Formats: sequence, structure tokens, C-alpha cells
Amino acid sequence: MEEDRPHPAQHPHDDRGPHPVLPRRRPLLLAAALGGLGGATALAGCAEGSPGGPTSPARPAADGTTAAGGTPAAGRTPAASSAGPTQEALEGWTLEEKIGQLIMVGVDAASPQAVSTSAITSHHVGNVFVSGRTRAGAAAVHATISSVTALAGPGTTHGAPLLVATDQEGGQVQVLSGPGFSSIPSALDQASLDRDELVASARTWGEELAAVGVTMNLAPVADLVDVPDPADNGPIGAWEREYGHDAATVEAQAGAFAEGMEAAGVIATVKHFPGLGRVSGNTDTASQVVDASTARTDDPAVSVFAQMIEQGARAVMMSSAVYSRIDPQAPAVFSEVVVTGMLRTDLGYTGVVMTDDLSAAVQLKDWDPGERAVLAITAGCDLVLASGDPSAAAAMAEALVEAAGSDPDLAARVDQSVERVLALKGVLQP
Repeated sequence: MEEDRPHPAQHPHDDRGPHPVLPRRRPLLLAAALGGLGGATALAGCAEGSPGGPTSPARPAADGTTAAGGTPAAGRTPAASSAGPTQEALEGWTLEEKIGQLIMVGVDAASPQAVSTSAITSHHVGNVFVSGRTRAGAAAVHATISSVTALAGPGTTHGAPLLVATDQEGGQVQVLSGPGFSSIPSALDQASLDRDELVASARTWGEELAAVGVTMNLAPVADLVDVPDPADNGPIGAWEREYGHDAATVEAQAGAFAEGMEAAGVIATVKHFPGLGRVSGNTDTASQVVDASTARTDDPAVSVFAQMIEQGARAVMMSSAVYSRIDPQAPAVFSEVVVTGMLRTDLGYTGVVMTDDLSAAVQLKDWDPGERAVLAITAGCDLVLASGDPSAAAAMAEALVEAAGSDPDLAARVDQSVERVLALKGVLQP
């Protein structure tokens, strides 16, 4: 499922048989998404994830219902108008520069690849994810990050600084190690600490990140693993990435980790909405990953995210699994029902929504990288992660420029996201 950690081809406990077969008609899903962005009626189309046949992602109709079984849909975030704050804040920005702010490209922690740096210089990509594994220590990592952040400027990112993210959860998911970095225990071990102690420890770990130029940590994991055997949960429980097995514990301890990071000046990213704690497969290495139990309302797995939002979460990462009780027609990251209706409207979240890695996830292999980026932004995401295969960032940028250049509604949707990303960076007032 995730941007940077060990990925088994198949977890030894994943013996539950084949997943449901999902329809694979990606061109219709993309066409439906673009065609319905500003419309009031639902469109017939297709998507991965519908056991009942190929249809488009559910879209709210004029009467407030969706096309997917008539389920009531929360109101959509309105598209930005052609005048007003958005236009004013982004005056002078080219479309290419705006699109660049919506992409985060992977950069190897040991040595930045040319394909990653060229995404910044040639495609105006405005954010990086420090990936891989390094034990070289703080001085070496700082040098690597400095070499990349120096590329930001008026000619590349319209002068906006880069978001510099990494994956420093602890346990088996820790990108940066060596002198200057603590050995962080797994989330499951962190959960055994007194809450105040965990806040203090996370602040220390965050200060270590801030000292080398990292401004965003793609943690904590807020997924509720409440299945009978946590080891059966391939993306989270098998790696002890969870903070506990009941909602109250996860809310408290994931919240403590986030509080410590934010106190250190590092943006905490709560993941993976609406939860990956009940699936068996890993969306990075498997397709047909479906959660058949998580519900849209009054579900403990969702309540964890609701609580984290109440506590002030500034960034939320989406899951790429399909949630058959919420929107069986599309992976959550491509679902307007999940991103805009559920996260933004039902939970009232106004911060940045980012994707999990869209560049190399097997779950999304039936769409090319450009389509993935367009679908995610159309659904309501603000930031697209291209970490597993940094070369995909160019195709994502080009596809978004082409799509937004011919669709005023998508262009307005892009402006909304750019403003959120710039506010997260402190460039604009939120």
C-alpha cells in the first residue's frame, strides 16, 4: 500500500482465496470523471471495484443523491469561481507551474536521480519524497536534501519552496537512519508508551527530521487493525505499523505522535483514509484489494480519522483500496464519494489530501500514470505522490496540464488544490 517500506509478494497469512474480480475499463472511468466534474447528473461509465458491473464513480446528482444505489451524498466542495481569492492568489502562475505544486516526486535518500531532479526543473514539480533506505546519517541526508531544495525558484516552482517529505514511522518503516537519527520503535511499541512520553519522543524524532530539511512526515498510521489476527492484515498489521487494535487507543497514540511531529515543526500526515486495517492484500504489490466491511458513517475505523481531524490534522493520505460499502465503483483515491463527499463534507476536513504512491502500485495498474493523476485530482485530492517510479511524475504533470487546459471545471479544481498546498507550505494564508 505504501510509499516506502518492505513489500512481500504475498503475506504468508494471506490465504483467504481470490479477491473479487474488478472490472477494468479505465478509459470510461477517466472520461466519466472529466465529463462529470462540473455536472449535476451522474454519468454511466466504468471503474475498478464494482462487483455488479462496470459503472462510473458515483457522482452527486442535483437532488443530492448519487447514482450508486441512490445513497445520499454529502454536498460537494464547490468549484472555485473564475474570480475572487483563488484567481488573485495565483495571479501570474502558469498552468504548468500550478500543476507542479500538485505532484510529489520520489528522490533517493542517498543520491538524487536525474529523473527526479528533472521533474523539478522541466515540469515545475514542487514537492519531493525522500525515499529508499540510508544509514549515512544526518549530515549526508542534509546534503542530499539541500541539493534538491536549491532547485526551487522563480523559474521552476514560481519561487515556492518544496515540501520535503519522508517516511519515518518507526520499526520496519524508517527511511533515515545513522548518526543524528534515533532508532524509532514500531507504532505497536510506541503505543505502549505513556501518551505524554510519546509526544515528547515524537517531538525529538521530528526535530531530527527538521534539522536535515524534512518538512513533512508521511506518518502516523491511523489505520484501525481490528481483525482477529493482525498478522493477516498485509499492509499494516503484518509490519506492526498500527497503534493498537481499538479505536480509542489508536486515536490517542497516533494523535500523540502527530502532536509531537507538529511541535517540532514537521507536518504530520494521517494515513490511509478511510483505513487499511481490514484488508489482506497490499495495494502496492497486489490488485483486487477490497475492504468489504468499512462503512461510511459510524464506523470505528472512520472515527479514528474524524478524531485526528478534530485534533487539527493538516494532511491526510488516501487509501488505494476499494471500499464496497462506501463506493464499490472505484478505488478510494479515485472516488469523489470518498474524498469529497465523505472526507471533506461528512468529516469537515479542509486541509491537504494526498494520495499514496500512484506511480507503481499494482492495485492501479489498469490506468496509466497520467490517468491516475487526473482521476485523483478530479476526485478531490490535492497532492499526487510518485515515489515508487519517479519517472511517472513527468507523465502525470503532462496529463494534468492537458486535461485542465481543456476543462475549465478541472482547472478551477486545480486552483483549489494549489491554494491548499501553498497554504500548507506557509506561502498563503489558509
